[in-house]
Amino acid sequence: MEYEFTPISPEDREAVIDTFNYYIENSFAAYPETRVPYEFFNFFLQAISGYPNAVVRDKNKNFVGFCMLRPHSPVPTFSGTAEISYFIRPEYTGKGIGSLMLEYLISGAGEKGLHCVLASISSLNEGSIRFHSQHGFSECGRFREAGKKKGKFFDTVWMQKLL
Repeated sequence: MEYEFTPISPEDREAVIDTFNYYIENSFAAYPETRVPYEFFNFFLQAISGYPNAVVRDKNKNFVGFCMLRPHSPVPTFSGTAEISYFIRPEYTGKGIGSLMLEYLISGAGEKGLHCVLASISSLNEGSIRFHSQHGFSECGRFREAGKKKGKFFDTVWMQKLL
């Protein structure tokens, strides 16, 4: 199946936030404990300004998911490092779309001159840790029991890929 990547825009507000809220409520992939309002989309837009990002649609223009890079830190010393995030509607997972999103963002990171891409992953999100490991990321740090969601403590696992 073919997929179209376009920059995230205000028209994507509801689809992006609905997808993000799905992962808030049903997984440890998104860190917030409770749903975020549609206004949270403005935070995404501000965070990704100037960085590769996209919504993904299938050939029928159905929203599949979104992906983004954002600065790791506002301090200029870290300007070559970005954090990565992607969320795929559950009915589209397991179809290779995550790999396509990652390729898209890594390509964009190279064009932007970035040197390092970081992923912050809940230790309870074993699928994401496995995915990143299979795609050239390695664990570079772990904060033990740094988060607590749904009454469960979890580690924040940091993984990185040098470009």
